[in-house]
Amino acid sequence: MKKTTWIILGIVAVVVIWAVSANNKMIRAEEGVKEGWSQVENVYQRRMDLIPNLVNTVKGAANYEKSTLTEVVEARSKASSVQVHADELTEANIAKFQQAQDNLGSALQRGINLTVERYPELTATQNFRDLQAQIEGTENRITVERQKFNTTVNAYNKLIRTFPNSLIASIFGHEKMGYFTAAAGADQAPTVEFEF
Repeated sequence: MKKTTWIILGIVAVVVIWAVSANNKMIRAEEGVKEGWSQVENVYQRRMDLIPNLVNTVKGAANYEKSTLTEVVEARSKASSVQVHADELTEANIAKFQQAQDNLGSALQRGINLTVERYPELTATQNFRDLQAQIEGTENRITVERQKFNTTVNAYNKLIRTFPNSLIASIFGHEKMGYFTAAAGADQAPTVEFEF
């Protein structure tokens, strides 16, 4: 074989090794995103599991407003019906999931606030205080896991969109994934009014 043939074979081997290595790196990053998504789903499931306990505790301690109970239960049902598989983490799918979860969070927060306002003696019960603390902790966990998820998505998206990795990403079908974003109106400060 001629020297030029060996050089060409050497270049081809280097390119193939680089392409395989780059693809493997993208697969590891994609799996990291999927793992992050599983954690997000895990903490949302924790919140879903706490809601029946909260509702039962409140029902047992007060004549709970039926409309408030219905709103929380319906929001929970809608939120649990919106599922996003780890292979479908597009911006549109994440936005639908996030909207359903945001609606549940709002209904839950309104329900707790309304109940505490109407039944102040309820806050004296240990079960209610414990559940309130667990829900608050869960909401904090959700925020942390969403942030971690966005960090892994950011790293993955940068990896597949930068040249020359973008060539390998397009060949092997690696696609950009979506982020969690702030809810509409989150940039506006809430109005606080005290009526005396």
